[in-house]
Amino acid sequence: MQLTEPIAEAAQRPSPGRLFFEAYQRDGLDARVEFDYTITDSVSSFRRKPRRPTRYLFKNVVYLAEHKGETYWHESTAEQGEPAVLHGDQRRELANHFHATPIPPLLATTAWVRVPAGLADDPAAFESFLDHRLVFRLGTAENHTLLCAEGGLLTLPQIERLTDPGPFGSPILAACNEAEQIGCTVDGLVLNPLDYYRYLEAGRLMQTLEENGVYIVRTRLVAPGLALLGDFGHGAQLFDAGRSTIEFAEPPPGTFAEPGIALKAEIHERPVVNLPFTFRLVSL
Repeated sequence: MQLTEPIAEAAQRPSPGRLFFEAYQRDGLDARVEFDYTITDSVSSFRRKPRRPTRYLFKNVVYLAEHKGETYWHESTAEQGEPAVLHGDQRRELANHFHATPIPPLLATTAWVRVPAGLADDPAAFESFLDHRLVFRLGTAENHTLLCAEGGLLTLPQIERLTDPGPFGSPILAACNEAEQIGCTVDGLVLNPLDYYRYLEAGRLMQTLEENGVYIVRTRLVAPGLALLGDFGHGAQLFDAGRSTIEFAEPPPGTFAEPGIALKAEIHERPVVNLPFTFRLVSL
């Protein structure tokens, strides 16, 4: 699988685990590292069986540390009863309305791990623990932010539900067709692993979608029987602070079942949908 640009860049720099271990050697439990990039970009899928995080569905990631904009654009479809527009019967999107809206506040995404006694004394093991547990836990928390938290894609009221497969054998294909009928293309699908493997058992729909350029994200954060499809390449943006932190900290009560030293990683981001009519929540 070819590396995406963020992953390729991440492969050229020291890992977050290596940089934090070096800070720990200097500062002990006062160690704190501020990164000038989002460390979940380092979560690559070098498994023999790739598993993409939700983040990589977004082709348009806007790093606000570099981009000082204050607004984003989006479209809405025409309301019933509005006057017809020229050629609107063939190209429905010509009747859409354009909007400019302030970029909403970014959401904090946080992950915690307990550091096992003695682990920090082993440089290689500590670095691996940071890279493969703390940063991966942050990637899971990021999936929750992008899908389920306030402003997450699964919570947006402007995304329509689709239950009728129409002339197709699957509502997934019906959603793909709906996007193309309004001039866009579904290039991302998010669904529960249960449904993904159910489709693998029943036929070749998942393979066919991937062969046709649809990125598939398997995550338990989507309820079984539900899938999200959309034009992520042109119809959505991810606003990202472009910075991250790792530090020793005191976790909120109830975070862990036992006491001990804890590490915290945090990033700030928020998704927005520019073309909500190209997205569908599909009942499978």
